Amino acid sequence: MNDTDTFRAEVRQWLEANCPASMRTPISSAEMLWSSSHNVFLNDDQRLWFERMRDRGWFAPGWPPTCGGAGLSARQVRVLEQEMMALGCRQPQYNLGIWMLAPVLLELGTEAQQLEHLPPMARGSVRWCQGFSEPNAGSDLASLKTRAVRDGDDFIVDGQKIWTSYGNVSDWMYALVRTDPTAKKQKGISFLLIDMKSPGITVRPIELISGKSSFCEVFFDKLRVPARNLVGALNDGWTVAKKLLDHERAAMSKFTEGGAPSHDALAVAAPYLADAGPVWRDRLAAALMDQQAFALTTRRMHEMAHARQDIGAIGSIMKLVQTEQEATKYELLQQMMGQRGLSWEGDEFTRDEHDICRQWLYTKTYTIAGGASEIQLNLIARRVLGLPG
Repeated sequence: MNDTDTFRAEVRQWLEANCPASMRTPISSAEMLWSSSHNVFLNDDQRLWFERMRDRGWFAPGWPPTCGGAGLSARQVRVLEQEMMALGCRQPQYNLGIWMLAPVLLELGTEAQQLEHLPPMARGSVRWCQGFSEPNAGSDLASLKTRAVRDGDDFIVDGQKIWTSYGNVSDWMYALVRTDPTAKKQKGISFLLIDMKSPGITVRPIELISGKSSFCEVFFDKLRVPARNLVGALNDGWTVAKKLLDHERAAMSKFTEGGAPSHDALAVAAPYLADAGPVWRDRLAAALMDQQAFALTTRRMHEMAHARQDIGAIGSIMKLVQTEQEATKYELLQQMMGQRGLSWEGDEFTRDEHDICRQWLYTKTYTIAGGASEIQLNLIARRVLGLPG
């Protein structure tokens, strides 16, 4: 038995002994724990699974122990992911700080920034939100106008961000701000880390047609941000942001591993198949096949990444495909259920047949958030296919 096989056996044994049975079932949206400074656990099993994985350093297993990780190699991290999938283990927590911001800090952050921000992420005690989009600067992000002016040891920030997911419950934000208004669009932008408890920040939730609001507006009014919170070089925030968005694709895959709540949505259609004609059966089969193909492509992308192969082309396509698939899936369910899919019950998503209308409405945001599908197609045309602008 080689070292990898020995490690795999040890991981499997530990997971079987420490992951409660209830944490090995498909997860619903309401059961997802987004780590923050005010974690609320739904039950003892969820708390136990969270604490055991945290104490093992397996929220960020590939990080060095000084940053709160377990110091595992890339191969060992993949073994851990594979064994969790094999047992059906849920993600113990969802954490965009770990999945998106942390890789940037590990590459570009100062030692002080790493020691300040990475250990709390690895403990699951901080929640991060993304301050990129602004009014009139969504798909054309480089047109952002939020300004940061240096004043001694601080930057003074004024402006507005919009479509900030869960900004009202986040502890910190990583944001793009304009630090040189005379430079060309991408050349005068910097990347700042902002404490959401700072004076000068106002957060307002945005109501959606689905009845659920995860989006917020964030206003900065003479907000003081320590200059030490600048990541990368001054006016080089566009480079930092592009690196972070590359990791966004890996973060997205966490929703396909560990029991994504959307995976069982097509099961809602099962009771309606008896009365459905061949056209509906074909469309449902196609949706299921697309879903499986996406999951397999995600796994292939992970294997390529761990083998240090270029995944840029695949990664560029993943966001577009996933969001379009989600929208298509709920459109299909809505059509199959007819008037039975128009019910509106409860205040939260339940992901059952009584909630398809709310789900269907919410998917209208998927193909806009994080870059509209049309923009993604333009990027793929230029950067992947090499077509002219």
